[in-house]
Amino acid sequence: MSASKVYFTNFRATFTENLLQKLARLVKKAGMLEQIDFKNQYTAIKIHFGEPGNLAYLRPNYSKVIVDLIKEQGGKVFLTDCNTLYVGGRKNALDHLDSAYTNGYNPFTTGCHLLIADGLKGTDDILVPIDGEYVKEAKIGRAIMDADIFISLSHFKGHESTGFGGALKNIGMGCGSRAGKLEMHNATSPFVLTDKCVGCGACKRNCAHDAISIAEKKASIAPDKCAGCGRCIGVCPVDAVANHCDESNDILNKKIAEYSLAVLKDRPHFHISLVVDVSPYCDCHAENDAAIIPNVGMFASFDPVALDMACADAVNRQPAIPGCILDEREHCHHDHFTDIHPETNWKVALEHGLGTVPIILTKTTKGNTLFPSF
Repeated sequence: MSASKVYFTNFRATFTENLLQKLARLVKKAGMLEQIDFKNQYTAIKIHFGEPGNLAYLRPNYSKVIVDLIKEQGGKVFLTDCNTLYVGGRKNALDHLDSAYTNGYNPFTTGCHLLIADGLKGTDDILVPIDGEYVKEAKIGRAIMDADIFISLSHFKGHESTGFGGALKNIGMGCGSRAGKLEMHNATSPFVLTDKCVGCGACKRNCAHDAISIAEKKASIAPDKCAGCGRCIGVCPVDAVANHCDESNDILNKKIAEYSLAVLKDRPHFHISLVVDVSPYCDCHAENDAAIIPNVGMFASFDPVALDMACADAVNRQPAIPGCILDEREHCHHDHFTDIHPETNWKVALEHGLGTVPIILTKTTKGNTLFPSF
């Protein structure tokens, strides 16, 4: 198996080159503009716009660098994400866009439009056949699958279920519609919180499988009829439909890998990850705990698996920042992410479906003191 190239530059700036210019130089060096023909091609840049209250998300300035490079090549580019399964600031497209605007993402700061890929209520998706071990048809946001070219721009951080969140998490979980996220996170059907339910019948009217009934002004879902489409979650006006999130962490990681394959197959793709403000938990939280390691740098590759491996290795080579949660944990796993979340195994996703590959790491910065092993 041939090795995949991952390109790296640190966060040191000079009087003649700032970090945004370094990012542009990184993706050029990695070959994105040479190996992908963007002219007149719809290009989706998958990014996490940030949950309101969480300040660890990537600044929109980074996305504008990539947007401008693609537009210079004649590409028709947009930033995108799918709605969330949980109740928060990004549950529907209107709230999602409001959250993006709050965090500084808009056409003026990024140079392109923002599209919520699975529509108003998270139900606008496309079924992508992959015949995986766990996923037979991935449910992907329509706007993402309508794009000719796919680019991921990821904030690399820890995650309480998958170990870390990087390129695969951004692609696989992030591009899943509400039904897709429901499939990845759950082994069972959604259920109704009866204390919240007002018996309005919106869920029943939107269920295409006759799985929902109303009795004594309370809804209930029949698991044997439920197809897991997630429409009931999206349409409930009082957030009374919930999910168990009861899938095992290992199977969750494998489903994410299979969903990533569904997103990437049969079209050009490229991936960028920034190892900065590495918080211990997912950016979907409405808060962010202190970073666990010093900022490392920016990574880019055509191979998302190799990219995640390189980023994880880079994090594990760094010391814990004094006073952070990693500093407080016992270091017995020889892995920062497992030390923080011992019930997770991030290697599962990288070894499943897309496969692991050897890495050739290429630096675009000389004299790197933050990452001396490379």
